[in-house]
Amino acid sequence: MNKTTKRIVILGGGFGGIYAAKQLEREFKKNQHIEIKFVSEQNYILFTPMLPEIPASSIEAKHIIYPIRAFFRKVEFQNSSVKFIDLKNQTIDIFHCAQCKPMKLNYDYLVLALGAVTNFFGLPGVEEYALPMKTLEDAMSLRNHVIDILEHADMQTDPDIRRKMLTFVVAGGGFAGVETAAELKDFLDSTPRFYPNIHLEDIRVILVHAGSRILPEITKSLADYALTQLRKNAVEVLLNTKVAGAYSDWVALDNNRKISSKTLVWTTGTSPSPILSSLTGLTNKRGQIIVNKYLEVPGFQNVWAIGDCAEIPNPHTGKFYPPTAQHAVREGELAARNIAATILGKVKKGFSFNPLGVLASLGHRSAVAEIFGIRFSGFIAWWLWRTIYLFKLPGVFNKLRVVIDWTLDLFFPRDIVLLKTLMNKTSDEVPTENVKNKPADIH
Repeated sequence: MNKTTKRIVILGGGFGGIYAAKQLEREFKKNQHIEIKFVSEQNYILFTPMLPEIPASSIEAKHIIYPIRAFFRKVEFQNSSVKFIDLKNQTIDIFHCAQCKPMKLNYDYLVLALGAVTNFFGLPGVEEYALPMKTLEDAMSLRNHVIDILEHADMQTDPDIRRKMLTFVVAGGGFAGVETAAELKDFLDSTPRFYPNIHLEDIRVILVHAGSRILPEITKSLADYALTQLRKNAVEVLLNTKVAGAYSDWVALDNNRKISSKTLVWTTGTSPSPILSSLTGLTNKRGQIIVNKYLEVPGFQNVWAIGDCAEIPNPHTGKFYPPTAQHAVREGELAARNIAATILGKVKKGFSFNPLGVLASLGHRSAVAEIFGIRFSGFIAWWLWRTIYLFKLPGVFNKLRVVIDWTLDLFFPRDIVLLKTLMNKTSDEVPTENVKNKPADIH
């Protein structure tokens, strides 16, 4: 990079980072004096709205990821992890792998789009025993864990132990938790045909939610419909209930209650990337970078933050924008335009966005949706869910592959192949007789 060239660096491969890079490429397509660097520890973008369908074997995992390099022509991609950010000296320490020598990357303008990681809130045993549902690896591990449980349960002669093994607890009643529980129930209901010793009445999927209603992001009427639909599909929903801890074969709830289970799926909490913890004085209590209406980090006119890792003020409500994909996309695009405005001496714009709508799948070809203020439920909402997200899925080939997956799912049973190399949790039986102070069981 010569002295006249300006380098823009984007950290993070989520929706915000991708759309910031795409917009910057458009802004500086013919400008030879602007260099755009994109750094992400994954070389693909994950289409998270379809993630719950992976553990349910509805679609193939590789069909909802798209290579980052395929998005760009001018942007230079680097598959590396961030080790340290030095805003004062405008440098970033990155490395490709644990054995690789760290590299120092200089920048003139920086976009922080590092996203968030799973937060277990320090609850006893949760990080050790729970299965998170945030990354592609998480979804694939959950899928293989569930199939391994089915294989174990089919050989189990003790009916009480079998029922415990076939009890699946999902923590969190937001979009991720509701959709995961619904898809998981659909998958489990389709499997007894392959397992002669497993019966539908042995299978339980329990959704645990701390609030008074699930899906707090949508209107109450749709949330009530979603609750009714889940219970109609035999998903047990526990409201006003918190997970207090996790153990090898039971999940502790508040008020000294427990559920005998070997599977806890954790969808209830995230926290910003721990890399940002070194930026003292620039973050809020949750660890998010505080930005102004232009998405700039105060005190640094050449640093922007977007997505899950940023606290972005909403000028209409006086609160802050939620960390959703549709917000991250617009934040990324605006950050890019404001960088271009800064470089070219033009006027910057503040961030303002009203969500276009929300959608949530409920299993059994049912969903809820609110689009431009119009509410839908049931099959029509499910059709909208699939149509809209299929349209937004990156890549023509990915779209075609997902359509094929969905079509095959209409006529053929779900895949139950167990890939043990992908498993990161064990489902071996662990006796409970020696566990002290066990809370009362929920039957």
